Amino acid sequence: MGMMKILLAEDDGDMRRFLVKALNNAGYEVVAFDNGRSAYDRMREEPFDLLLTDIVMPEMDGIELARRATDLDPDIKVMFITGFAAVALNAAAQAPKDSKVLSKPFHLRDLVTEVSKMLAA
Repeated sequence: MGMMKILLAEDDGDMRRFLVKALNNAGYEVVAFDNGRSAYDRMREEPFDLLLTDIVMPEMDGIELARRATDLDPDIKVMFITGFAAVALNAAAQAPKDSKVLSKPFHLRDLVTEVSKMLAA
């Protein structure tokens, strides 16, 4: 059993670095992109265990990315992060089933806990 691999799409550079560091420290391999399109292209090249994506991003938003991701790999787990409560509600309605929405601000340890719960399921 190798390392669990997480694909991260987050257009905020500081946030992206924080998330990568926290998830690496927790023992996950993370491949990070600043937009949904690049993340999707990478996903077509290799499988990932979890997609962690911001919802509001230029070019391809997190919802579309998640839909495409689950079309590509029905087993991939999906977690959304967003700073907007209304967006989170809308996401929950349109998102693939069993996906989780985490609203900013959140503690990194909470994120890591939720990620490990999803990956253990």
